[in-house]
Amino acid sequence: MFSTIRHLPLDTATRHHAHDFHQIVITVCGEAEFEIEGLGGHVKAFSGCIVPANHEHYYSGNPQNRQLILDLPEQAPALSGEHRELVALFDAPRFFSLDTALRHYLAFLDSEILQSPQRSDDFQHDRLAVTLLGALKSRLGDDPMAQLKRLNMAHIHRYIQHHLSDDLRVADLARLACLSEAHFSARFRAQTGLSPWQYVRRERLSAARQLLLQSRLPLTDIALQTGFANQSALSHAFRRRYGIAPRHFRENAHPAPLHSPTTAWANTHFVNAPLTSSLASSQKPD
Repeated sequence: MFSTIRHLPLDTATRHHAHDFHQIVITVCGEAEFEIEGLGGHVKAFSGCIVPANHEHYYSGNPQNRQLILDLPEQAPALSGEHRELVALFDAPRFFSLDTALRHYLAFLDSEILQSPQRSDDFQHDRLAVTLLGALKSRLGDDPMAQLKRLNMAHIHRYIQHHLSDDLRVADLARLACLSEAHFSARFRAQTGLSPWQYVRRERLSAARQLLLQSRLPLTDIALQTGFANQSALSHAFRRRYGIAPRHFRENAHPAPLHSPTTAWANTHFVNAPLTSSLASSQKPD
């Protein structure tokens, strides 16, 4: 699976979607508006944003806008192998501006893509992307002091379990540790090997799997209780992780005796716990 770099203008009408690959969007000319899981920004020429995989984002551009877009699957050469550390760029959504050196590189990259859009060399876009990603990581990199103190993962795990059905955001979890989102994400990945979003998604899917085995709840209800927007979103994520659709998993498994939707297990784990006063008004990243 390879990276793709492309040019396109954004629609002037507001659109939204999510996709299973990481993305960097850089405004080459004009202006654009982005909102990524509640984090909004105005993107002018020579600035851009980082859109982690599976993050719902809203976007629109003015009539003269043109964007350079990098689509980056996590298994692409630019984010794997010897470049694996670059995936940390996508632990959380961010906005950035290009300095003079990166503007020069953007002009070169822009020219390469425009002059040779049909290169037969599949690795060309990944080679171009690696230089940009490495430069961005060095400029947006985390404070090395962020690695010195370990997170209380038991506390964070309990919070996630009590709020699986909520629209969890990295800001909520970072606030528990009294850290910025960037520092929290760096420590979290260092301790778990996963980004906060990957960890939350794993816990949601594990909880959905247990509900499929231990209850008669409809898939729509299971999706809502485990933090998925709808049954389709749950089914897509479940198939990617377990290789089988949730309906077929339930039919083919040999579960423990089924309970009603009001089992004590479901109530214990999936009724929303009240937010503490310090978190009640926070925005939440997936």
